[in-house]
Amino acid sequence: MTSPTSRRTVLTAALAAAAGAGTVASSAAPASAAPFSPAGSSAPPAALVDNRFWHTYTDWRCGTGDGTRILPGARPGLVIAAPAGRLDHTDPHTGETAAWDYSTWTSPVHRSAVPATEVIASWNARTPAGTWIQVELSGRYADGTATPWFVMGRWAAGDGDIRRTSVDGQGDPRSTVWTDTLSVDDPASGVRLVSFRLRLTLYRAPGSRLTPTVWRVGAMASDVPDRFTVPGTAPGPARELPVPRYSQNIHIGQYPEYDNGGEAWCSPTSSQMIIEYWGRKPTAEELAWVKPGLPDPQVCHAARNTYDYQYGGCGNWPFNAAYAATYRDMNAVVTRLGSLTDVERLVRAGIPVITSQSFLKEELTGAGYGTSGHLMTVIGFTPEGDVIANDPASPDNDAVRRVYRRREFENIWLRTKRYDAEGKVRSGTGGVCYVYWPDRPTPSRQRVLRSLGLV
Repeated sequence: MTSPTSRRTVLTAALAAAAGAGTVASSAAPASAAPFSPAGSSAPPAALVDNRFWHTYTDWRCGTGDGTRILPGARPGLVIAAPAGRLDHTDPHTGETAAWDYSTWTSPVHRSAVPATEVIASWNARTPAGTWIQVELSGRYADGTATPWFVMGRWAAGDGDIRRTSVDGQGDPRSTVWTDTLSVDDPASGVRLVSFRLRLTLYRAPGSRLTPTVWRVGAMASDVPDRFTVPGTAPGPARELPVPRYSQNIHIGQYPEYDNGGEAWCSPTSSQMIIEYWGRKPTAEELAWVKPGLPDPQVCHAARNTYDYQYGGCGNWPFNAAYAATYRDMNAVVTRLGSLTDVERLVRAGIPVITSQSFLKEELTGAGYGTSGHLMTVIGFTPEGDVIANDPASPDNDAVRRVYRRREFENIWLRTKRYDAEGKVRSGTGGVCYVYWPDRPTPSRQRVLRSLGLV
């Protein structure tokens, strides 16, 4: 559960004011969602969401590299071959300036199947000490004009070389970057982004032979009409996955330098649950910095390694996906799904889903709290179709498993507009979620992931 004054909340309020009373144009938490798949449908949510990820050997070859090369094999990746240049970079969060060699790769232009109001990038990479990456995005509008190159993240797995960060103050006359999301300022105007491309810059210390490795980079483009309520879906078969249970609240007061401690750690706590479901966890060496005796030190580790120094929190969506993908052979993306039917299909294949939602206390029976932004993990469904969620906003690990009413959960997750406790209109996340899975998935998992546009 985010802190009461999270930056996403502040940005949402600012955008609502800019758009006029009672209207939310967009927000740092995206305000659109995928369409609804009819119960039992296997059709991909293609009408309102378009995913494009570059990750195969052919994908990398189709881009334009300057100083990069492709590592072949079962998991092709992009690395530095010979630096294309050198620059001095001043880290805004430490004030330190250092020289870095770099190489670049630029994707082909992807014409989105969805003329979009929002685009969110995500990536999977390895960055040994002394290396880091920058991910940029440029979109093109329907009239043929293009946005500048916007920085969607300066990222490293650790924090010893640079401070992992989003970049504020980016925009053009029609769009703005809100932390991790490029949003059209006024969707009602008809302005849409019809295509995009991405640029990767891989950095390493001068003279080093180390290199970052990028296995996947891409973006989700979407455009969904604003709505306070969404249609319900019929329940599918019941299943529950054995996902570990971790409470963020047992970490309240710990490491306040990372967004005031555990109270705001819903996103990394949810990520850690899924990482461990897939049989991965940090090593004892990686956890050595955590104060001895603290419970579940891996949650502290996840918070530190998802923390965005500009956003001032652990809730940057692509940073959480990137953290999950630092573990052996893991893939992770940020996307939108269209309904709980889509989540049921993933769960049936053995893939849990981390969902993002905002709600008043009375809107989610049994939660016992309200929130302006919260992540939890859907691990299954009851025979009645209700949602089984590992909710990190619980007093202890034993209390994490919750059962929430299907209709309530589906609405608070998929809506794009809502009322806050003062009756003011705010944004909803519109079906945003994280999906994590291991490389070389089983055929049934591959089929579901492909049908949703994720592989």
